[in-house]
Amino acid sequence: MADDGGFEGVRENVDGNPILKLVGYAKPYWLRLSVGVLAAFLTRFARLVPPIIVAAAIDRVILNSGEPGLLTAAGLLPAGAITGEAAKLAFLRRLVVIAAVAYLVRSATRFASRYLLQSSAQKIQRDLRNDTYDHLQHLSMDFFANHQTGGMMSILNSDINRLESFLNTEFRQVIRVVATVGGIAAVLTWYSPTLALIALAPVPIIGLASALFLQWIEPRYRGIRRTVSRLNTRLENNLSGVPVIKAFDRYDYENGRVTEQSQTYHDEKVAALRIRRAFFATLRLLTGVVFVVILYVAGTDFITAADSNRMLAGGGVFALFFLYLRRLYSPMRRVGKSANKYQLAKSSAERVFGLLGRDPAITDPEEPDTPEDIDGAVDFEDVTFGYGDGEPVLENVSLAVPAGATVGLAGATGAGKSTLLKLVPRFHDVNSGAVRVDGVDVREYGLQSLRDDIAVVEQNPYLFSGTVAENIAYGDRDVLDGEAAGEEGARERVREAARSAQAHEFVGDLPDGYDTEIGERGIKLSGGQRQRVAIARALLNDPAVIIFDEATSDVDTETERAIQASIERLVEDRTAFVIAHRLSTIQDADTIVVMEDGGIVERGSHDELLGAGGEYADLWAAQADEQAVSADD
Repeated sequence: MADDGGFEGVRENVDGNPILKLVGYAKPYWLRLSVGVLAAFLTRFARLVPPIIVAAAIDRVILNSGEPGLLTAAGLLPAGAITGEAAKLAFLRRLVVIAAVAYLVRSATRFASRYLLQSSAQKIQRDLRNDTYDHLQHLSMDFFANHQTGGMMSILNSDINRLESFLNTEFRQVIRVVATVGGIAAVLTWYSPTLALIALAPVPIIGLASALFLQWIEPRYRGIRRTVSRLNTRLENNLSGVPVIKAFDRYDYENGRVTEQSQTYHDEKVAALRIRRAFFATLRLLTGVVFVVILYVAGTDFITAADSNRMLAGGGVFALFFLYLRRLYSPMRRVGKSANKYQLAKSSAERVFGLLGRDPAITDPEEPDTPEDIDGAVDFEDVTFGYGDGEPVLENVSLAVPAGATVGLAGATGAGKSTLLKLVPRFHDVNSGAVRVDGVDVREYGLQSLRDDIAVVEQNPYLFSGTVAENIAYGDRDVLDGEAAGEEGARERVREAARSAQAHEFVGDLPDGYDTEIGERGIKLSGGQRQRVAIARALLNDPAVIIFDEATSDVDTETERAIQASIERLVEDRTAFVIAHRLSTIQDADTIVVMEDGGIVERGSHDELLGAGGEYADLWAAQADEQAVSADD
């Protein structure tokens, strides 16, 4: 399995530009986004007013220029020369009012734009994470076998958070660039086309340079994403495997592996950082050159022009240009950073939408069969199955199990016992042949209808972080909802299931009984306790078919006998499949099936198989010898 969890391959499932797919998630919020965009533009336009006020004050009041200026042309200031103290004070009051209104508009629209755009980004993030998680849950078991948890967590957290940050920050930066550059270009051109041409000359250069930078840096960021995924997977594996690391004292070994991958990530990030810093420094140099050119050209013209009407710019306009230059190039330099953020977001979007573009291998048929009840008859007909492109694990397996029968499965590890039973709830689909429940191919059932009547208790059951009661209640939707609501009826059903699984007594001895927190994966419980909780969870669902995959392997002999006695009562009206390492667990089964190398080599009752003197008899004798040796010890 690849160290990156195999997630680089999901990029192939992306059709078109993934960023456009991200934008598609904004459609439900188009109204609030439209208002937010409009408010953002008004904010930027309001920021352009104070320098125009400064230019008007210099030209009309200080230099007594008769040039009307932009505010005069807009009808906000009087025309003509401003002479006399009273006229100048009146002019000043108008400037103050215009400035106050501009700042008021700026404050109100800034709040509106940031709130609407940022809250929309949060909503899009929520929707995208929910859809991705839901889609991930519906993918086949093959997918989870070939992709590691660290990679999945990287997509659900790091990648989706990066997309939210991109929408939240860079979308506003695009508005900033368009509004600021467009507004300043219009104002500067109105005042002095010549100086505006000089000031705006770097704009297309910066845009072209940013586009080239995007193309050049893209493969490097893809490499960084692969490295991050590998590092996350390594850290997740090591944290989950702490008991093994401690048991074998492999601290130095694991530290070396993490250090090596961490160093690779460091080197790639530093290399990318060096490229970015050089690019941004070049942009700053370019804008500095323009500043110097305008300073020289406009300054020379201002000093040497004999006729002020022939000047490229008056004193106020000259000041206006320099006030605007900083505001003009600041967002333009930000284009380079936005290009960098865009590439990171695109890489994340490829993984997210690549995952969303992967079709589940196991889906409902177009017209699913959804019976209210399932009797539990199970038939395997010439079943052949292999994982992915590997060799078949099962070949031409046929087995008919009537409703209500108990079937024990025996055989060496790797014989195909667990794989065969995973086909019943349709965790996988057969390569050839068919698996039928009540005479209906499982591929014709609705998945929920099928799985509602099939319960599985595995050798190493997974328990969620939470209370004992919550984990048992997980077996039934109504009970789970009732437990969450604190209903006593739901708790009583939990207790009944626990009693059936021989779990009630040990749960009563826990510090908080059924409300005891059991930790991640049930780490606070012993192996036998975890299995009994899992059995209770399965029984709560009242399934027609129940599968015990070595469910008593981690319990002591006395507990196993108690659970076995309980199971015998519980499976009387159910179809039961019991995979057992200890053959004593299945000796009373209606039929015992012995598997070897993906096929059935023997079947019959316990007595019949012992009498046949075949594989089962050998296994029984070997276990009897082991028990005798243990007793002697």
